[in-house]
Amino acid sequence: MSVAPPTPIEVFISYSHNDEELKRELTKHLSLLNREHLISEWHDRDITAGTEWRLEIDRHLNTARLILILVSPDYMASEYCYGIEMTRALQRHYNGSAVVIPIILRPVDWHSAPFAKLQALPTDAQPITTWVNQDVAFANTALGIRNAIELLNANSRA
Repeated sequence: MSVAPPTPIEVFISYSHNDEELKRELTKHLSLLNREHLISEWHDRDITAGTEWRLEIDRHLNTARLILILVSPDYMASEYCYGIEMTRALQRHYNGSAVVIPIILRPVDWHSAPFAKLQALPTDAQPITTWVNQDVAFANTALGIRNAIELLNANSRA
């Protein structure tokens, strides 16, 4: 008797396009979670030609169970990321329909931002670009996301 693979948790990645390379590195480190069918990640680069991009972003932002906010100076400066995506993500977090995890990519003043009271990744919210070995920072972040996924799955079974 074979066991069906788990239903992947949809992960929405909110980020500034100026952080594209760091987002790509993060998704590489999340590849095992994808292979294990624990997550299905989505970001705006997955929008196909001819699609109304704002509607597609809203659809995924409203259905994802886990939302990653990739924090950087560019994210904080982006009216769309900060003003629209982060605001909606936090609404969903506080109404219990999603979990938001801030991931600190680059040094920036974020400690008074609306998401500041949420536990951030990597450990101690040390910006990924300041780690001596960024692969260690991304691995640490991926492990934190794995732990959050396991908790989400455990809570949905309870």
